[in-house]
Amino acid sequence: MSDIDVEVVENGRATDSGAYGEAGRVSCVCCASDHEHEHEDEGEAFFTPLNIVGIALFVIGFAAEHFIDTVWWVSLALLLAAYLIIGREVFVMAGRNIKRGQVFDENFLMCVASIGAFVIGEYPEAVAVMLFYMIGEYFQDKAVGRSRRSIRALMDIRPDTAWVLEEQTGSRQRFGVATEMRAEDVGVGQIIEIKPGGRVPLDALVIDGAGDIDMMALTGETMPVDVTPGDHILAGAVNGGSLLRAKVEKSFSESTASKIIELAQNASGRKAPAENFITKFARVYTPIVVCFAAGLAVLPPLLGAGPWVDWIMRGLVFLVVSCPCALVISIPVSYFGGIGGASSRGILVKGGNYLDALGRVGTIVFDKTGTLTKGRFRVADIHAAEGFSEDDVLLYAAAAESASTHPIAISIEDRYAEASAPLPDTENIMEKAGYGVAATVGGKVVICGSAKYMEAEGVAYDEADIPGTVVHVAVDGSYAGHIFVVDEIKPDSARAVSELKARGIARTVMLTGDSPRVADAVGASLGIDEVHAGLLPQDKVEILERVMADGASGSVAVVGDGINDAPMLARADVGIAMGGLGSDAAVEAADVVIMNDAPSRIAAAVDVARRTRRIVVQNIALALGVKGAVMLLAVIGIANMWEAVFADVGVALLAVLNAVRAGR
Repeated sequence: MSDIDVEVVENGRATDSGAYGEAGRVSCVCCASDHEHEHEDEGEAFFTPLNIVGIALFVIGFAAEHFIDTVWWVSLALLLAAYLIIGREVFVMAGRNIKRGQVFDENFLMCVASIGAFVIGEYPEAVAVMLFYMIGEYFQDKAVGRSRRSIRALMDIRPDTAWVLEEQTGSRQRFGVATEMRAEDVGVGQIIEIKPGGRVPLDALVIDGAGDIDMMALTGETMPVDVTPGDHILAGAVNGGSLLRAKVEKSFSESTASKIIELAQNASGRKAPAENFITKFARVYTPIVVCFAAGLAVLPPLLGAGPWVDWIMRGLVFLVVSCPCALVISIPVSYFGGIGGASSRGILVKGGNYLDALGRVGTIVFDKTGTLTKGRFRVADIHAAEGFSEDDVLLYAAAAESASTHPIAISIEDRYAEASAPLPDTENIMEKAGYGVAATVGGKVVICGSAKYMEAEGVAYDEADIPGTVVHVAVDGSYAGHIFVVDEIKPDSARAVSELKARGIARTVMLTGDSPRVADAVGASLGIDEVHAGLLPQDKVEILERVMADGASGSVAVVGDGINDAPMLARADVGIAMGGLGSDAAVEAADVVIMNDAPSRIAAAVDVARRTRRIVVQNIALALGVKGAVMLLAVIGIANMWEAVFADVGVALLAVLNAVRAGR
């Protein structure tokens, strides 16, 4: 059977690349070696005028041999012509591969079997081997085309051009003229215009207009999202409402759509264990069965066990049946289909190996902030120590945090911005991961962060007996007060945990740098089995190592969104990143990306992975079962060439059709 290609996009241009091999190359389905294959998309080249002539000659020749009283050479000539026409591409490919030293592939098996059938006078069977092999290849390509189209649709989410406005000159009515430019030439900070029905070309911040944005291509969500000025929009989304104007936040190569396409392209190179096993299996299996078929055809008649014609026929039937196409084709297609199906639901899997590992997950470790909670903090209260006012505490904290991108820092800055007062001169800003920040604000040394930071600096602080995040502030070594910041739990976090447990996930763990009181409250409300709080990034990795060393509950997945989660994501058996709002470092380190940031989508990812694994097992059982049975029948002389063709082409087609279900 033919190999599987996938169209990928590089620098805005479509190219063909092997879905399960190095770029531009594919793996031979029988010899499992890399070489180039040439076949038309979805088998359309089979129904050419020449092939139709070949099929017509086969029908006439078959009728002439069995139903019409003609001289023997007439039917032979018709069938021989049909054979050469229909099998010409198989002969060409077999010759090319033999030149490369790749003898034992499906083309070689078909050529030997059909030529052997001609030699012993089974002319219709010889043509049938080629004909049904080519028809099976056609239907296989049609089936595989469904998975290929799902990836091609993904490649279309990134527009090549953008409408760029001249520099804004005033109010919303005074935008400049829009000019169409290549999206890759648009710089960060430029203003773009997205027309109704148009696709967002670059990640941007809405500055004018309001309407609905269709995010289905990115997140799998069918409901549109309302956007207004101040909201972020992602490349690849479709503007379903009014005219929008937005400021570009990321370059073309760093946009969400580009990242998705890059992930989809790279996913095909990471094979699951079952794929690697089948590749190695085919390299050993195919030469063995060829030698066995040769022995079956030659040894019994030499030993007087029967006529040559009978045993040669058995060997040829055995040779056709033995082709491992169904295994070597259907397993990559299963994982490929699973990856494509997951992407249509806003779940990006970077390779078949990660999909396979996800299907075996027994423990899931969650980060808290931005993963189970919204990560959008707000200042709930401010407490000032003696000698300071609440305004002083807020001012010093906002100034110290002014260079930080942490969600807590942003919430403090936003609260201070409500006062519309400028910040004092701030310099020497240093951020200490897991602790907080230090800076010189108006000539005074300010430290701002956790209780551990105060302890490390020898500052006596007030205990805040409240279930929330507390940011302590000290000025010139004196405690100034603290800011109480709250973060809301995501609406579907509790459902995510319950759905995972319903799917047999034996253990859920939450790791956070937040206070134990806050962490315990969140963990209890969500039904998390274990909660570890007050952790630094290195502490999280250490606890993860202990969880993985336990090994009692299968593989371990980590779910996170921040740059501080990247080490955990990279260390886990499966790293799952929240890709919509998550950091680039987290997305890069992760193996699976949830594009809509919804924890409940993790259960859907597990479903896709497990379904794909079931289909792989089904295909292995189908292929080995049917082929084994027909090979045995061939040895004892019961199976004929027609049954052999079904056991090869038919089973391969059934396996591929079954594999395509993984993409649903």
